[in-house]
Amino acid sequence: MWTLIAANLLALPVGAQPAGTAAEACVPGVRSPMTEEYERTSRAEDWPQEARRLRADVPNVSRHGDRLRLAIDGGTAVELQDCPYGDAGYRYLYERFDDPGRFYVVRTPGPEDFAWTLVMKRTGRLFIVHGAPVWATDKARFLTVACSLQPARGTLSILAPSGDGLATEAEFELPCATESCSARWDFEAWVSIACTPREDPAKKGKEFVLMRGTNGKWNRFGR
Repeated sequence: MWTLIAANLLALPVGAQPAGTAAEACVPGVRSPMTEEYERTSRAEDWPQEARRLRADVPNVSRHGDRLRLAIDGGTAVELQDCPYGDAGYRYLYERFDDPGRFYVVRTPGPEDFAWTLVMKRTGRLFIVHGAPVWATDKARFLTVACSLQPARGTLSILAPSGDGLATEAEFELPCATESCSARWDFEAWVSIACTPREDPAKKGKEFVLMRGTNGKWNRFGR
């Protein structure tokens, strides 16, 4: 049972993100270790595994070499081109279509980072998140957890469909420099967070909850 103790709100500044970004063409650059690794693993591992997921959503998705093609409402399509050049390189790997959000979920790994690209089926606009979307039971909003040491990230974000895009309802800091954190929806307006010390996983770490008030604002409670 939680003992709820009101805490200072630790939400980060948030703002609506209705527009997203457009897909960009890859500009070839200096070959790097990622380029060699990309050529080796894409053909041998990643693309064959992805092909099974693509078949589940034919004809809306397909791959043509280094380009992932996603059908968009109105009979058009958006192409995501892998760009395995330099330290900022990346590739696109199709994961699934998300029905509640009406967006494609595309894993986007890089040499020193990992992200998820959400592609809106209505517009083809791209939204980048650093954790897989986890929906509340009413499918009105979802959360993502970005918790890593390299690159340094520690943020829980709550997002909701808004018009043709997504709006950020709240963002909260997580102690990911010293602990590994996970989150779950307990109710439609209640999120539980549990963290485990990285150096001593057997030791109990921080625990708290986020609750959405009647005014729509998210507040943090916990110990």
